[in-house]
Amino acid sequence: MSNLRNSTTARWTALILLASMMFFAYMFVDVLSPLKTMLETELSWSSSVFGNVTGSEYFLNVFAFFLIFAGIILDKMGVRFTALLSAAVMVLGAAIKWFAVSSYFAGSGVETFLNSFWPAFPASAKLACVGFAIFGCGVEMAGVTVSKGIVKWFTGKELALAMGIEMAIARLGVFAVFRISPRIAESFSAISAPVLFCLILLLVGFICFLAYFAMDRNLEKELKAQDTAPEDPFKISDIGKLFGSRTFLIVSGLCVLYYSAIFPFQKFAANMLENRLHISSTEASDIFSWFPIGAMVLTPLLGSFLDNRGKGATMLIWGAVLMCGCHLVFALVPATAFSPLVAYSAIILLGVSFSLVPAALWPSVPKLVEGRYLGSAYSVIFWIQNIGLWAFPLFIGVVLDATNPGVTNIIAAGGAATYDYTLPMLIFASLGILALLLGLWLKSEDKKKGYGLELPNRKA
Repeated sequence: MSNLRNSTTARWTALILLASMMFFAYMFVDVLSPLKTMLETELSWSSSVFGNVTGSEYFLNVFAFFLIFAGIILDKMGVRFTALLSAAVMVLGAAIKWFAVSSYFAGSGVETFLNSFWPAFPASAKLACVGFAIFGCGVEMAGVTVSKGIVKWFTGKELALAMGIEMAIARLGVFAVFRISPRIAESFSAISAPVLFCLILLLVGFICFLAYFAMDRNLEKELKAQDTAPEDPFKISDIGKLFGSRTFLIVSGLCVLYYSAIFPFQKFAANMLENRLHISSTEASDIFSWFPIGAMVLTPLLGSFLDNRGKGATMLIWGAVLMCGCHLVFALVPATAFSPLVAYSAIILLGVSFSLVPAALWPSVPKLVEGRYLGSAYSVIFWIQNIGLWAFPLFIGVVLDATNPGVTNIIAAGGAATYDYTLPMLIFASLGILALLLGLWLKSEDKKKGYGLELPNRKA
């Protein structure tokens, strides 16, 4: 039967509306990543403080189990309601984080209150943690919602391609923010300027979700009118089935290991390049900005390949191999040989890795679980992933301070000093090795049990 989902224009419009918000969200996620040195000199944030703030994005998702609740809300209330809720939460958290790093916060009663406890941790960082944790609830909820929304509109059609394009658009947000964030901060001589810019973009994304709300409601009406057979209703007990599935847990473990070597690295990458190549923050950000370009270009192509040819488990394995190799380059290539060309080559190769894994990972989940608790399945994977995304920025920040004693104080005082990133990069590489082992295990499980991870997604 004909419905909006069968209209090429309608379903791709729905995808663009969903992806637009993720583009803006990814910009906000990394808006401070290129500004680590500026944060040290202007706000006295050490590497440990910076790691705590960047890791706080995932704190409530992990320890308050918000992502689990988000999946339940999604499966109970549907894509439309959850999309708008996630957008509102993102805007609220982003606004708090902007206030924390703005001139309005300095000298305010809020700063005085926050300085009254744990004085060793800057008050601006404390409030930024609160705002980023709230924002993190919204952005992870949005990620789960967008994934289920794409499955809703593209099942039996170009599912992996659609997910690949959504991820490509989101990755473009990373490219954009690494390009513009340091320039906006320098132009306005204010760390808060790029944060405010991204906050305004999130409001635009909220409008995109409102437009999607109307489209999705029309699709729902058509499906009900056509008396499409409904799925069995979601039950809370369904979540237990996820934790009882060995293959699902392997996928979740691979996800947390792989992404823990990508997103936390993303927070420190510009500063690593700045120190290894002895260049400015802006120049380092420009180099790293090319990281998502490989993923942006290749992910849709690989998604199309996955739809038509399959080989999902194999793609996961090769993605882990490439990621591990790139981090070893950053860790072990001697300073005399580590040139901008080497840096560009490793960054672009890492982008290729980052196209292989997401392109194969997320479209594989519907092959492992029933549709009625697909939202909860994505949420559980995201929750497990968030444990690593919370822990590793903190861990890397502590490792940097421990292996580079006194460097933060020298930089904060206006002196010249560089960080040695060898050990942090070896830590990231070790995660790639573990992800590779899980990828091999997953392929073996698929071969034994026939989940179809190596088979095409598209149905004839």
